[in-house]
Amino acid sequence: MRHSNYDVVAFGAGAEMATELAELVVAGIKRATAGLARQFGPDGEPPPVVGGYVVLLDGADRPRAIWRTTEVRIGPLNSVDERFAWDEGEGERTREWWLSAHRRFFGRRAAAQGFQIHDEIETVFERFEIVWPPEIADVSQSPEGALGK
Repeated sequence: MRHSNYDVVAFGAGAEMATELAELVVAGIKRATAGLARQFGPDGEPPPVVGGYVVLLDGADRPRAIWRTTEVRIGPLNSVDERFAWDEGEGERTREWWLSAHRRFFGRRAAAQGFQIHDEIETVFERFEIVWPPEIADVSQSPEGALGK
């Protein structure tokens, strides 16, 4: 969902996964995410932009955090590095685990949408910092707040 100055997202596929991944963000573990480039654009989700704000929802559609995108890189799925796998905060937090889990996750989407998943598929790698709520924020905000401008 796109608003004039922020996006609203829930991670994963389904309410349970959305809540589980939102909890990783709130706990300070997850500070990165990835998606297939084909899911973004005019017929899909808005692409992430450096400096953009995102409201993260859990599986019950409750806002859990607001992040500001700090880095966006587009590259092949298998170009993920150890640092990104660690920052994404899931599973064993290794490149090997990340690739295996994302091949499965993106593979299910590919099967449902009728395309082939492969290691060279264009992937959007995004890093972020939490700006709200204040008790878990990675950075302090100006008095206007993250979305008050």
